[in-house]
Amino acid sequence: MGLDYGTVRIGVALSDGLRLAAHPHEVIRSDDPQRDERLREIVVEYEVTGIVVGLPTSLDGSETTSAVGARRLAAHLESELDLPVVLSDERFTSKVAEAALLAADTSRAKRRQAIDKVAAAVMLQGYLDRTRLAP
Repeated sequence: MGLDYGTVRIGVALSDGLRLAAHPHEVIRSDDPQRDERLREIVVEYEVTGIVVGLPTSLDGSETTSAVGARRLAAHLESELDLPVVLSDERFTSKVAEAALLAADTSRAKRRQAIDKVAAAVMLQGYLDRTRLAP
């Protein structure tokens, strides 16, 4: 499962069982009191075995102010869900997601609703590709 952390919304993406392809799943409000319960439901329903949390970084690779929240979420989920959680650079994922939605001729309103989960899928796909190619 991939999570694109934001202070307002968290995009959720899932991969197939072979960990070859990531796809957008849903968006959860960061301040939703049921956030953790919903993430737990997804973990159980889709038999999630690990979580990748996008780490917001600047162009030079330094962490942004949102990185603190992403690290906090990762640590919290690792202890709450008892699953391995890794952080992954999420530079350009929102730009790639927006470009894909524009190419699909998605309306502005629908782009706003989908951007976070598509960005999560872009980030998760990048992670899957890197780890599959790693020695």
